[in-house]
Amino acid sequence: MASALIPKTWPFDSRLLPETACVVGGSVRDALLERQAEYLDLDFVLPDGAVAIASAIARRYRAGFVVLDADNQIARAVFDQATIDFAQQVGPTLETDLQRRDFTINAIAYHPPSDRLIDPLNGIADLRQQTLRMVSRENLAEDPLRLLRAYRQAAQLGFTIDSDTRASIRELAPLLQKIAPERIRHELDALLSQPNGSACFKMAWQDGLFDAWLPHLNAGHAQQLANLDSALVNLPNLPGYLQLLHGWKDTVPAGHYRSWIKAARLSRLLPLDEEAAHRWLMRLKYSRSEGQAIFRVLQVQPYLDRMAEQNGCLSKADQFFLFKFAGTSLPAVSLVALSMGIPATAVGVMVERYQTPDDPVAHPTPLLSGKDLMRGLNLKSGPQIGQLLSAIEQAQASGELTNADEALIWAKDWLAE
Repeated sequence: MASALIPKTWPFDSRLLPETACVVGGSVRDALLERQAEYLDLDFVLPDGAVAIASAIARRYRAGFVVLDADNQIARAVFDQATIDFAQQVGPTLETDLQRRDFTINAIAYHPPSDRLIDPLNGIADLRQQTLRMVSRENLAEDPLRLLRAYRQAAQLGFTIDSDTRASIRELAPLLQKIAPERIRHELDALLSQPNGSACFKMAWQDGLFDAWLPHLNAGHAQQLANLDSALVNLPNLPGYLQLLHGWKDTVPAGHYRSWIKAARLSRLLPLDEEAAHRWLMRLKYSRSEGQAIFRVLQVQPYLDRMAEQNGCLSKADQFFLFKFAGTSLPAVSLVALSMGIPATAVGVMVERYQTPDDPVAHPTPLLSGKDLMRGLNLKSGPQIGQLLSAIEQAQASGELTNADEALIWAKDWLAE
């Protein structure tokens, strides 16, 4: 397994680096915590020539190369199983550079030639105490997204935020309204994708970090997240269910946080009004595809409420439309159902039907198309076709119709009436 503290595991020869180069940041922290990762992500700080050195290493190993910031001399080399960033040192010394970072646990450097750790801010002691401590209040104010990142890293690592740090975060929270929505969304997604992200989200909300971005939140939303966490701890024993919840409807690009667990959590934070929910998703710049996937969970809420009232039972027609509106978001819907106290047996049947491609309720085939109706009943295009298709779907949902021939006869009678 590759490690920030073991140069021989790196995808390039460390001797190509200048003597003064150091590894810094999260990769050093994670190595000291013995947190394993399949993909190596290293950050180097160099006194000068960062872009030129990154370019030379990338050329030698035929790795990808991109200049991230020409003015500040930051570049990236991308290998098959590693991403290596090279940045110009900020300030006259390495210690000055480390003083500009967010938290002490991220301000530890590793010097490869001497195999030595450089820790001017006692970050190693905070690692041992499992404490997230700011380097300075000014550093947090310089990039207010660091305020939200504190709760994400606390969730990731299972750490406690130092009391003085948390007090400063509360005071600086209004600065978050100035941050670009894409950056807020990324941190929110990262936070809600952690196993104990809901608890840290609640702390962040209580500390005012979402006042500008999610002003509608109240204690009820926090309780729904807690209920989801309880459901995750007590999942029914269904083959492949946990893997299904951690998956997504398509390939997830690197650096993105997408899963049905996160979608379920986000759905609990949406305003109940559909128009307001759409505005919220758009404001945080969710893609149309992801926004729809999250919104679908909210759309089926009336069916879940009915299911909860009826101890897990739903009519055939209600099941039909639950699956129709849920679509590929059914895994997230099933987790919400469990969090509402709907019996695991009923949720198990729901998931089993979803995983059965030819299930007539979960994956129904439309009995007729608009063209079928126009051709079979000699009709012209118009609103009546849509009304008729909707009526046929209702009859199919209730089990009244099962094939195209029946549907065509039924449609003819419907028109006659």
